[in-house]
Amino acid sequence: MASDPTPPNSTSELEELLKLRDAIDDIDQRVLQLISERARVAHRIGEIKQGNIYRPEREAQVLRRLEENNPGPLPGHAVKTVFREIMSHCLALEQPLTVAFLGPAGTFSESAARRHFGSAPALLPLATIDEVFRAVEAGNAAYGIVPVENSTEGAVGRTLDMLLSTTQMVCGEVMLRVEQNLMSRDTPLNQVRCVYSHSQSLAQCHEWLNRNLPGVPTVAVASNAEAARRASEEERAAAIAGEAAARAYDLHILAANIEDDPANTTRFLVLGEHDAGPSGRDKTSMIFTVQNRSGSVVRLLQPLADEGVSMTKLQSRPVRGFGSGGWQYVFYVDIEGHLSEPAVSKAIARIRGEAGSLKVLGSYPVSVSNS
Repeated sequence: MASDPTPPNSTSELEELLKLRDAIDDIDQRVLQLISERARVAHRIGEIKQGNIYRPEREAQVLRRLEENNPGPLPGHAVKTVFREIMSHCLALEQPLTVAFLGPAGTFSESAARRHFGSAPALLPLATIDEVFRAVEAGNAAYGIVPVENSTEGAVGRTLDMLLSTTQMVCGEVMLRVEQNLMSRDTPLNQVRCVYSHSQSLAQCHEWLNRNLPGVPTVAVASNAEAARRASEEERAAAIAGEAAARAYDLHILAANIEDDPANTTRFLVLGEHDAGPSGRDKTSMIFTVQNRSGSVVRLLQPLADEGVSMTKLQSRPVRGFGSGGWQYVFYVDIEGHLSEPAVSKAIARIRGEAGSLKVLGSYPVSVSNS
């Protein structure tokens, strides 16, 4: 055991320290026993339920309750992290999961997957968002994590396009605080001659790059992790990526938290064969098209107001070949509440009667992973 940085000042303090360490050992043993007991109970639940054991609504309820009842001194996010890992490994006893994400290793998508599912699942890195959708549809992964929007740069168009045609449902969301870092193999900041990153990350750090690396060319690549890989192989090159990429490619962080907006956050969706049951704090996502007539959008949204349902997102996107054909505007809508709630189901039924086409992507818990 390593020596204490500050030794006790007296015999009485040494005696107290030894007692406190004995107390910690006793607490650790009791914690271990309780974790093992929890795992046995979870195992029995799995035997009774069979089939799909992962229930995102139940996990959200547990994490919220623990955060609300947390007496301290650990902060709420630390409590959630600990219990997320416990739940992750208990689930793995009964239902080993594979989760697909936009790779390679070290991307923010990987961080979102670990934030939501913990460390127990096998993670499957894939080269494109399309491949993540296909992996879940083909059964090569039980779930997929895809970015859908960023608070600075807006919607991720490819994810929106794939949501139109996928057979999968949305069963969860992850809100991830995006901390961008400039990293390189061994190049000092004043000798960087090229910066690699994903196009959205370059845009999120535009002002910092102008101030600190004026005139240095930037190159957009498929992912931040790919940027880190290139920086690890090239002299005088740097990458903008997260800490996970720096660890994965053994890079030094030259400057941390260089994003222009300190509140920069990316929202990810969790894809699966099912949506989630009601958790008490839920969202429902849907896509609809409208007839090309004056006031069509207003009429379609009126049922939400009539039923007292709050809309949290309205995103339009021109798409060819959806619905009745030809160029149309497709609307992506998020609302508060679960499809099982009478007001939500009634509002959606009315919208379905008026829309050119309507697709409900799923109901799922509001993210509990953003702190």
